[in-house]
Amino acid sequence: MLRRTLLATAAAASMALTGAAMADGHEKTKACFVYVGPIGDGGWTYQHHQGALAVQEEFGDKVEIAYQESVPEGADAERVLTQMALSGCNIIFTTSFGYMDATNAVAAKFPDIKFEHATGYKREHPNVSTYDARFYEGRAVVGHIAGRMTKTNKIGYIASFPIPEVIQGINSYFHHAKKANPDVELVVTWVYTWFDPAKEADAARAMIDQGVDVITAHTDSTAPLAEAAKEGGKVIGFGQASDMAGFMTNDDGTPGPRVASIIDNWNPYYIKRVKAVMDGTWEQGASWAGMPEGEVVIGEMTDVIPADVQAEVNEMIAAITAGTYHPFTGPINKQDGSAWLADGEVADDGTLAGMKFYIEGITGDIPQ
Repeated sequence: MLRRTLLATAAAASMALTGAAMADGHEKTKACFVYVGPIGDGGWTYQHHQGALAVQEEFGDKVEIAYQESVPEGADAERVLTQMALSGCNIIFTTSFGYMDATNAVAAKFPDIKFEHATGYKREHPNVSTYDARFYEGRAVVGHIAGRMTKTNKIGYIASFPIPEVIQGINSYFHHAKKANPDVELVVTWVYTWFDPAKEADAARAMIDQGVDVITAHTDSTAPLAEAAKEGGKVIGFGQASDMAGFMTNDDGTPGPRVASIIDNWNPYYIKRVKAVMDGTWEQGASWAGMPEGEVVIGEMTDVIPADVQAEVNEMIAAITAGTYHPFTGPINKQDGSAWLADGEVADDGTLAGMKFYIEGITGDIPQ
């Protein structure tokens, strides 16, 4: 299943380069990035590009940054990666699940170049690493907010593709909403895209028409928040991947629909891995970091969230960050009522990484 899918017409996007190849007579380290969306999407790709800019700021004229936006997953990705490898990239970050096979195929042809694949699991060659974030930690937090804030007892989740990352998010969001409010019901809408503002807006509108008054999105645009803003304070939502702080306040000065956010902070990882290439210490690895490492961050909560709820949220964030609470801690049953986690039992990473089931209380089926 593709991680982040865009229209094939986006393949014509040109590669953007900064800097020259040499500085003070020494060859620069060239760090390259392949993006599935435009850097102005306000979400997923925007946040990865902030990581690239952080690398440039950290190392100055010792690095050269190159990137290409809106690269469709599939054959086009392999072509772009080959071009990047031939252009002298020392390390290439491929920032979408659907680039997994292309990343490994090109890595086999260029063993001296380091490849880093986001959200994937295949490391078929010694020059390929993978990295991911524990997004489900953030979903636990906003799920608690959703459960405490809903007035209709209907909350929504706009889902992209039925891959484990998204299913983790749905389960974590609902589990914590249900713990906060036993009467809560979840509406899941699958849109089969990562970045399509029109589809995302339609999904949000359909949910609102069903009585949903809290929406979270596992897609890349700000469209769901824009749709929520039309409801005059009756519907709230969350920034996804980036802060989306522009939706904290409406144009007329009234509170906006964005009451908190889940921020993907890739900056530390990108800086660390580029530095490892620069000093010759890069090794193959598989990173899955979260709140303790500063990779998953909850953005500023607005005053729309009552003080007591904010206190509960901050307590949860502190516990996850300290490692004293795991969002998937039992008792939790699977959707069919069968036992999954006993009281106090914590889900193992292997199960989470391959999660293909809903937990008890969620209605509907996971698409195949």
